[in-house]
Amino acid sequence: MTMKSMTGFARADGSFGTAAWHWELRSVNGRGLDVRVRLPNGYESLEPAIREAVAKHLVRGNVTVSLSVNRREGGQAIRINEEALAEVVKAADRIRELTGCALPRADGLIGIKGVLELSEEEEESEEIAARSEAILDHLNEVLDSLVGARSAEGQRLNKVLNAHLVKIDRLVNLIECSPARTPAAVKARLKEQVARLLEASNGLDPERLHQEAVFIATRADVEEELKRLIAHVGAAHDLLKDDGAVGRKFDFLAQEFNREANTLCSKANDVEITRAGLELKTVIDQMREQVQNIE
Repeated sequence: MTMKSMTGFARADGSFGTAAWHWELRSVNGRGLDVRVRLPNGYESLEPAIREAVAKHLVRGNVTVSLSVNRREGGQAIRINEEALAEVVKAADRIRELTGCALPRADGLIGIKGVLELSEEEEESEEIAARSEAILDHLNEVLDSLVGARSAEGQRLNKVLNAHLVKIDRLVNLIECSPARTPAAVKARLKEQVARLLEASNGLDPERLHQEAVFIATRADVEEELKRLIAHVGAAHDLLKDDGAVGRKFDFLAQEFNREANTLCSKANDVEITRAGLELKTVIDQMREQVQNIE
């Protein structure tokens, strides 16, 4: 089974030259594919390629892609802030004039805040391009991990949905075999309801009485609903075996399940069938909640 959930998480660290980075990918339910990209300053140009990579791996889901990048010590240079140093020397010389103290030594000067600064080393464009390519190549690996996480969750979903379908099948069979649906039971209920009609309206003509009897009999018949529910169970099992993204199809099918269950409950005129129909609706609602997670 290759069913995938839309819920997943993946993260990984990578490095290239003097840079180290961290990818973090999160995915939750979504009607389509919605990608949000969070990038550090200077890496905004990677966004189109990131979106393209995500679209190649995923079909649906709200996906958040976060990248953080750090330059290691080798990527920084120490720079003397000559303006700040000149001001410090000028102040030290004035202090010497006023107090007679000796001028500070170099090790004292560099300890003063602002005299020394850390700055990023200038990089060649080729180095920047190579690092960007390495970051994007690594993203594909992290996306593979995210797909794996969604597949693992999909396997769990598959088992849960199969269990729901087993319950639905059992309840449909229970209703189908209910003693209340035997010809004798239906005839007895029909006779009772017709008798009530006669009591309620003494002037009901035979033709109208026949129409009302047919209407009552038709309304009490849930055979078509049961047949469609059985067909839906078979279609659902087929979707669970499908290799593609079946979330939307399954969502539509779950709505059809619910429609038939509602109709069945509205027609039911027996306590046991009504009870089974209500339980059927509960199971279908539980199934529909799980279906929202399928890619």
